[in-house]
Amino acid sequence: MSSVSPPVSPAPAPAPRSSRAGSAMVAAGILLSRLSGLVRESVFGYFFGASLYADAFRAGLRIPNLIQNLLGEGTLSASFIPVYAELLEQGREEEAGRVAGAVFALLAVLAAALALVGVLFAPVVVKVLLPGFDAVREALTIRTVRILFPMTALLVLGAWALGILNSHRHFFLSYVSPVLWNAAMIAALVIAGGERGLADLLMALCWGALIGGALQLAVQLPWVLRLEPNLRVRWDTRLRGVRDTVRNAGPAILGRGVVQLSAYVDLMLAALLAAGAVAALGYAATIYMLPISLFGMSIAAAELPELARQRAAGAEVLRARTSAGLQRVAYFVVPSFVALVLLGDVAVAALYQRGRFGPQDTLLVYAVLAAYSVSLLATTASRLFSSTFFALQDTRTPARYAVVRVVSSAVLGFALMLLFEPVRLGTLQLGPWGLQGLRAGQHSLGAAGLALGTGVAAWIEWWNLRRVLRQRIGAVGAGAGALARMFAAGLAAAAVGWGVRLLLPPLEPALLAVAVFGAFGLVYLGLTAALGLSEARLLLGRLRRRR
Repeated sequence: MSSVSPPVSPAPAPAPRSSRAGSAMVAAGILLSRLSGLVRESVFGYFFGASLYADAFRAGLRIPNLIQNLLGEGTLSASFIPVYAELLEQGREEEAGRVAGAVFALLAVLAAALALVGVLFAPVVVKVLLPGFDAVREALTIRTVRILFPMTALLVLGAWALGILNSHRHFFLSYVSPVLWNAAMIAALVIAGGERGLADLLMALCWGALIGGALQLAVQLPWVLRLEPNLRVRWDTRLRGVRDTVRNAGPAILGRGVVQLSAYVDLMLAALLAAGAVAALGYAATIYMLPISLFGMSIAAAELPELARQRAAGAEVLRARTSAGLQRVAYFVVPSFVALVLLGDVAVAALYQRGRFGPQDTLLVYAVLAAYSVSLLATTASRLFSSTFFALQDTRTPARYAVVRVVSSAVLGFALMLLFEPVRLGTLQLGPWGLQGLRAGQHSLGAAGLALGTGVAAWIEWWNLRRVLRQRIGAVGAGAGALARMFAAGLAAAAVGWGVRLLLPPLEPALLAVAVFGAFGLVYLGLTAALGLSEARLLLGRLRRRR
């Protein structure tokens, strides 16, 4: 009697790799770099306050960011990482090394050329972009820009190294490396601060930034060479991976260029306002970007290589990963929004209120920060939406709606700015349109109106990206029930934070911030765990294991 062997069942597909460890490493690196950035901002505020020198540095730092925004991490995340990670997943290591080397060569040439143009034409660029600056601020900004353009070229190459490391699932080093950039600037201020006037101190700070950019690249290169032994730096645009990268980079560069244009428009509008508005926007943006970087960027950056590797797995896998990522983002961003709107002045005072930065400056920066924070949830969710589009090798959709956001931001920002503060365009006087009586101490609130326009525009972008992504892979979202529990816990935590603030005797701003935000965080964690949110249970489980 013959026996028939039963059919062999196919091996189950491997479970999708969790990106929690990767996002934790990204968040840890970003946290350290952002903390060092906050220390840098505190030292910067001590020496410069909300002065014309602070305006010149903020403007001078933003103008060369053209290179970094066009060619840096955002563009490489959209174009290079999906191609490179997919080659690694397919076992084509030698081809991946050749693609990485050719992309490096392209970036080096383009970044160096743009930096040279920026140095040579700095006076023209500053005059065009900052027509509202007086002669002193304009001259200082030109000197600043000429030092910082080469710095941004180095930061672009650092972003290429980040793409290599992330694709190999090595996240921490690339995101912690900006600590060196911040440390170099802090060192420049501390060393030169007691001996020079503010103009000379400003130049010392710029040279510190240039040295820091070189250090940020240098610390990553040994690990790149170790992880990518097949790296061959040569000009080769015939490789398919390079062609795919360049093709995907086109819309990504367009999108980043539009975002950069938006930053320039904001800068031009802020330059029309009273002295200190540009600096206030910069101070507020430093705090506002912390939750975006820690939670939005970390999860989106860790998910991108995994989404790219699983592109062939189908829409359901991508939809599930994206929705899970959105809930993780929301768990941290919802309390960040509540805390910054209701308790943001505590954070501003703790970080900046010393030296030339006084209580009235704190009120202005807090108003701008609260306006910026309107967009926190939309901005972080849009980053994850964009990563999903990039994994699908669709860079056009995010670029298209970046254009919509930029136009909306410019129109709304200008209109809302005029609600609070008049501006003069040549002989034409515009505004204010009704709320000129609202002020932050001696400061008018035009900068807060400008920031609020940015926040509303971010929600327009979020709605468009979510709508198109739903058509591609199905409905995605964090879940209305989960969001309601997060907001309830956040508001209760803010009430406890206010209670701590009112009950405590007068304290130094830093000590008050530790007490208030410590209470806020503990209450939020406890309430969300009691309400059954999975992220809270995971966090508590990690704390118990460490104990």
